Amino acid sequence: MTVAPLRIGNASGFYGDRFDAMREMLTGGPLDVLTGDYLAELTMLILGRDRLKNPSGGYARTFLGQLEECLGLAHERGVRIVANAGGLNPAGLADAVRQLSDRLGIPARVAHVEGDDLTAGHPRSLAAHAYLGGAGIAACLREGADIVVTGRVTDAALVTGPAVAHFGWAPDAYDRLAGAVVAGHVLECGTQATGGNYAFFTDHDPARLRHPGFPLAELHEDGTSVITKHDGTGGLVDIGTVTAQLLYETSGARYAGPDVTARLDSVRLTQEAPDRVRISGVRGEAPPPTLKVGLNRLGGYRNEVVFVLTGLDIEAKAALVRDQMEAALDAAKSRPSEVRWDLARTDHPDAPTEETASALLRLVVRDRDQDAVGRTLSGAAIELALASYPGFHVIAPPGKGSPYGVFEDVYVPQDSVEHVAVLHDGRRVPLAPAIDTLVLEPASEPVLPEPLPPGPTRRAPLGVVAGARSGDKGGNANVGVWVRSDDAWRWLVHQLTADRFQNLITESCHLKVVRHTLPNLRALNFVVEGILGEGVASQHRFDPQAKALGEWLRSRHLDIPEALL
Repeated sequence: MTVAPLRIGNASGFYGDRFDAMREMLTGGPLDVLTGDYLAELTMLILGRDRLKNPSGGYARTFLGQLEECLGLAHERGVRIVANAGGLNPAGLADAVRQLSDRLGIPARVAHVEGDDLTAGHPRSLAAHAYLGGAGIAACLREGADIVVTGRVTDAALVTGPAVAHFGWAPDAYDRLAGAVVAGHVLECGTQATGGNYAFFTDHDPARLRHPGFPLAELHEDGTSVITKHDGTGGLVDIGTVTAQLLYETSGARYAGPDVTARLDSVRLTQEAPDRVRISGVRGEAPPPTLKVGLNRLGGYRNEVVFVLTGLDIEAKAALVRDQMEAALDAAKSRPSEVRWDLARTDHPDAPTEETASALLRLVVRDRDQDAVGRTLSGAAIELALASYPGFHVIAPPGKGSPYGVFEDVYVPQDSVEHVAVLHDGRRVPLAPAIDTLVLEPASEPVLPEPLPPGPTRRAPLGVVAGARSGDKGGNANVGVWVRSDDAWRWLVHQLTADRFQNLITESCHLKVVRHTLPNLRALNFVVEGILGEGVASQHRFDPQAKALGEWLRSRHLDIPEALL
């Protein structure tokens, strides 16, 4: 007997996303399950610091506020809710949801998943959490839960769990599970799949993108899906928006998770109708024998001051204040252990405004001693107010220094983690680790198409023909680049090598850059190792999450065949 498709939506891509999204998704059209992704590497650090202040905290409190408005709607419409808003304290959030249910007089069977917290085994960490799969979520839903809250699970587990519960897939139904993983990856970042942060946004009516609706997937028993959104909502769903999200924060052809390793090189996208993109052909393999564990710890204290340099002699002004500051820091009782300077030449010659005539010299310091980045820096900078370059001023005086976090990941055997579903009636159901596993190895490089024949070229930005989306994974950044025609693909795949990437993105020239090729998507994915230092919370660079690294790449000029322009 054919099982009806599962209509599963998303109402949050991060902690702080659109508050009204839950209501919009519940009232906008039919749904079976509504998911919410609230966690990221930085969020886990924020929740860890929250838990230090309040041991009963450690979860995403906005989720409770959304439920207060929407629990009745979900109950009336029979929509189940699955969210990782439990953060570091899923049991605490589950109890808070039960109290909310009782207070509102709206019945709700609330379950949660635990076992991801490995902090006790990593005493130097503020938070250490394994990325669990969807098995615990599936167990809670099979036993009748209306709301399931989790701690650290993979983003795609919010979809694989409901899919397994709905379709009854076996643990080795790898192709079907991989299809659900791919759909979950498209949904996880909310409106990034419906036109948000989209490289080709200028091709569309601005009014359409002003308030994009959140995405949903119609997931079928065979693992295929259709990505769409509620009728009448803003934004758009096309092959480009889905491709962009598929490339976001991934690397090679093998996309590994605790449920299955999905082969991104097998994904096929078809524009089935306006705002409907079908995902098919996804193949899966046994998951790796290990689970990723994200470690967050406090790295020390950080402070910065930005000097404004206006008009003439920008380089000389920067050199003067840098020499003065370095001498003052050397003479201080405690010089910061890390000192970094960056000059942004935002100035223009013969500028019509003072702001456009100005460059920014940014000084960032780090140390384990707060005084070294606080009083030492502020004293040295402020004392130069009348004794440095002409036009001396700063964006804001440096403060006391603020703590910064460090992220790293390690891997542990799957069977070393106790994955437990805590049902709505209090029963605890342990989940077995994967029986069959496959050690993760890079996929072989695909056969490349023939290059375009020689012809006239024109110097133009890469972004005229290629889209991009970039993001962070710990200290690494990924940049996914795709094109929209076969001829453009024949050009891109031969022209945009790892070496060419490093020439265009000069910050990467001394780092390791790995290129991955995904012909079905007409896409390349570049991983730049170490460009983000010790992760987003360390604030290593101007764009600490590499969100705009892809747009920088698109702005760089190459010789592009005129036939493509």
